[in-house]
Amino acid sequence: MEEIPVYLFTGFMDSGKTTLIRQTLLEQNFSGGAKTLLLVCEDGDEEYQEEELSQANIRMLMIEKEEDLTETLLKNIHRQYLPDQVFIEYNGTWHMDTLLNTKLPEGWTLVQSLATVDAGTFAMYLSNMRAMIMEQLFGADVVIINRCDDDTPKGKFRRAIKAVNRPAQIVYERTDGSIDESEEELPFDLNQEVIEISDADYAIWYMDAQEHYKQYDGKKVEFTGLVYNPDKMKKGVMVPGRFAMTCCIEDITFLGFKCKYPESKSIPHKSWVHIVAEVRVEFAMEYKGKGPVLYPILVEPAEKPEDELVYFT
Repeated sequence: MEEIPVYLFTGFMDSGKTTLIRQTLLEQNFSGGAKTLLLVCEDGDEEYQEEELSQANIRMLMIEKEEDLTETLLKNIHRQYLPDQVFIEYNGTWHMDTLLNTKLPEGWTLVQSLATVDAGTFAMYLSNMRAMIMEQLFGADVVIINRCDDDTPKGKFRRAIKAVNRPAQIVYERTDGSIDESEEELPFDLNQEVIEISDADYAIWYMDAQEHYKQYDGKKVEFTGLVYNPDKMKKGVMVPGRFAMTCCIEDITFLGFKCKYPESKSIPHKSWVHIVAEVRVEFAMEYKGKGPVLYPILVEPAEKPEDELVYFT
């Protein structure tokens, strides 16, 4: 059976999903005349015009209740409309599992998931409804942060998203529709002889070092970390790092670096240390490719921090 591509659009209400879909289907002529089925799961401020959809060979159907989104419904819709492609505008208050756990009709294949974020409200949602909004972004291939301006904390938003969805491509769109490609500022100085990483900046540094490891090659860093060094660990290797809260208390994860240290066995497992190390970019099985590997210059015992967790904001 011929593949029927499915494009999924997620994000909270009024985050720009409808505008993005209209631009894609109508202004960019994405459908190219193909029979397109548009499944809309919420009513937003922006509305579709039936006439312009019809002219582009697009049929729109509303799914008003989360419990209505079932395998049977989708199969019946497929048999009735026999689409060439499907666009789904998902409801930002519905659980993503409702859709992702629903078996799609034969031939329907999810080929891309895009999420939209309103830069003006994202910080508020991160503070008050973090788990709920991050669920909408967790599986997105592309996250579009729209309505950006000069005061948008791009680095903060990027780190929050990358913490739960590292492969995502993040696009910043300004209020005039142009793409903002300006660099994001880091809270530490990469030009220091020894880059001092505070507890507050550890998670930020970790994400940046994993994503842009080449700019750290040959640099020296200094930080306080918890050493993972169990008996099964390979001789001469340990993993210093920190536990980070990515989304909520249930999503705490350890963020550590591979560290080559001949005297690693002298460092007790789960002990706190202060480290000064040189970063070298090397292939590592732990990274499934090249990444930052630490070579300590100084390792000494340290007091446990008052807050053992680090954060991405």
